[in-house]
Formats: sequence, C-alpha cells, structure tokens
Amino acid sequence: MELAPSSFAQIDELVTAAETETPPGTDYGLTQKAAQGDMDAFEQLYQRHNRRVYSLCLRMTGNVSEAEDLAQEVFIQLFRKIGSFRGESAFTTWLHRLTVNQVLMHFRKRGVKMEQTTEDGETPVQIVKGTENPNAMPVVDRIALEKAIVQLPPGYRTVFTLHDIEGHEHEEIARMLGCSVGTSKSQLHKARMKLRGLLRQQKMNE
Repeated sequence: MELAPSSFAQIDELVTAAETETPPGTDYGLTQKAAQGDMDAFEQLYQRHNRRVYSLCLRMTGNVSEAEDLAQEVFIQLFRKIGSFRGESAFTTWLHRLTVNQVLMHFRKRGVKMEQTTEDGETPVQIVKGTENPNAMPVVDRIALEKAIVQLPPGYRTVFTLHDIEGHEHEEIARMLGCSVGTSKSQLHKARMKLRGLLRQQKMNE
C-alpha cells in the first residue's frame, strides 16, 4: 500500500507520544536482560522503539506494507543480535544502524542501484527551501514534502532521507551504501532538484 500524505505527520505524533510514555529502566539494562532470555525486557524495548523503527522504514521505502515487513524483520534481527550490543554507543544509534542496514539489504535484493558518478560528484546546494531541517517545518509544508519524497526514485529517496532527515554525513552514507562520497553528494543534489519540481507541481495543482 502506498503512503498517504498525512502518514508521516501522524507517525511523528505517535513517536513523540511514545517517548513521553517510556517505561522505567535504561535501554542498556533491558538489552542485557533480553540477551539472557528475559522476554519481558525485549517486549519493553519493542514497545519503546517500534514506532521509530517503523517510521524510518516508511521514510526510506515510501511503502506502508514494505515498512511493516521491514520493521518486523528489524526486531527479529535485534532478537538474534542483541547479545552483541556492548553499550559502546547509544542503543538508539545501534538500532538505527541495524534498521538502515536492513532497509538497504532489502533494496539490494530488489535490485535498487545507486547511480554511479565521478568521485568529485556534484556539489549539493540547498534548493528546496526549508528542507535543511524537515522535522522543524510547519505541518502543512512537511506533508507536502513527505508526499514529494515518496515520488522520488529509490536511490534519491534513500540519500535524501539519510542526509537531510536523519542527519548522516556523506562519508557515513557512502560507507552504508557502498558508494563514493561523490555519488552520495550527486544523489542528494539530484533528489533536491527533483523535489523542487515536485513541490512546484503540487502548488500548481492546488
């Protein structure tokens, strides 16, 4: 099922609500208990983080059914790998990487490829006004942006999501995607160009 325009705004509200209802106990403490077979601890981790994992999957895929399946797969992988979490970074950072890797593996299986460019790539310029911090945009503008993001080609959408929404640097994105820094910059530049056209088209249709 394709994404409804208001879905991201609704998900962000749910994520915020979930964070204000966080149960007691640190993530690290819960991971240690879960690694020893405590299913109640794992359930607490799931309840605490499942909405954010789903939201990230949805942003990267733009497809509700794919996001639901991927979010479930992330927690299956989390259950298998939770014993390897050592607390050297925040659990949210570790889970974020696990989620991104799961989505990228899904893309590779589908044959979604990054466009190859020279190492220099193209210097990305902030073309779509306000998208440097999408989470701080007015709700109406955010809905319009999210609707446009869904229409981006998968490669463009992935880089735009990782860089402009999730805040990753190009060097980190290049490592995650197995491409050059120049390719990451070029994809972001082209994603922003494409978004500008899509947003203009939305305004013309209003």
